[in-house]
Amino acid sequence: MWFKSTLSALWLATLARGAIKTEADGTVKSIGLRTHTLSQPYLDSDMQSRWYDFGGDTVIRTDSYIRLTADRPSQTGWLFSRVPLTATNWEIEVEFKIHGKNQLYGDGFAMWLTKERAKEGPVFGFQDNFEGLGIFFDTYKNNRPGVVFPYIMAMVGDGKTSYPKDTDGKETEFAGCSARGIRHASVSTKMRLTYFQDKYLKLELQYKNEDEWTLCFETNEPPAIPQVAYLGFSAETGELSDNHDIISISAKNLYQTQPTGRPTPGSTRKGKTPSEGGSWTWFFFKVLFFFGLIGGGYVGYTAWRANSKRSHRF
Repeated sequence: MWFKSTLSALWLATLARGAIKTEADGTVKSIGLRTHTLSQPYLDSDMQSRWYDFGGDTVIRTDSYIRLTADRPSQTGWLFSRVPLTATNWEIEVEFKIHGKNQLYGDGFAMWLTKERAKEGPVFGFQDNFEGLGIFFDTYKNNRPGVVFPYIMAMVGDGKTSYPKDTDGKETEFAGCSARGIRHASVSTKMRLTYFQDKYLKLELQYKNEDEWTLCFETNEPPAIPQVAYLGFSAETGELSDNHDIISISAKNLYQTQPTGRPTPGSTRKGKTPSEGGSWTWFFFKVLFFFGLIGGGYVGYTAWRANSKRSHRF
């Protein structure tokens, strides 16, 4: 009975120690960025958005979508934040929709994090020679053999380099992936761009099944985003056309909590630091020693009591 009780106590002590170690691990948390988030009805009572400007051929239907271009030729539309994105680490999730009635379609839309804002031009409706990051959802193949379209690619602009439209950006591509089925998908189409300064940049897509995210690209050597960068979207159509809709934008500031129970910089004392294995051994030794004392006391008390009974008989 005493042996079973000892084992139970040891098991509970082990569980408690494991729980303390788990809670000490740091985790990534998020805070919503209202200044860069947009959802229905998109506009306020004055038919304006507090945090976003729009222009060109953009049409807003307050109960459904922000249509950057309609399924008509030669259209250009844009949507840009009014204030820059100042967060060091962030996550931007966008629900969008690319669709139309034609078998041939184009050209596509783009997401921007750039120094410039709200300037129309030839790169998916935005200006060329931009400075910052562009994510292009290219639906029309000009001249890029061996690549399946629609194709999604990132370009890092330095303010001087032009986007090579004739080769669909091949020479200036930072990273990319094919996404066949993202147009006219049977589920809500979304993109999620996650950025940790100097740590990583990751783009994920949802277009195959609900809540199934497909990795487009990921890098541990992310580009430098301008300190003053505006979040924006643009689209264009040429001879071919398509509807390019933004349904919602969700932006978050990311931060990592500091692990608890660890020494802060400058507080570590000099000397030998016990290893993890050594600390576990010392922990179990103390527990066993404690219960050994209790067991020894119990055995001694039982023996003394038995001897006392024999003395009383004589």
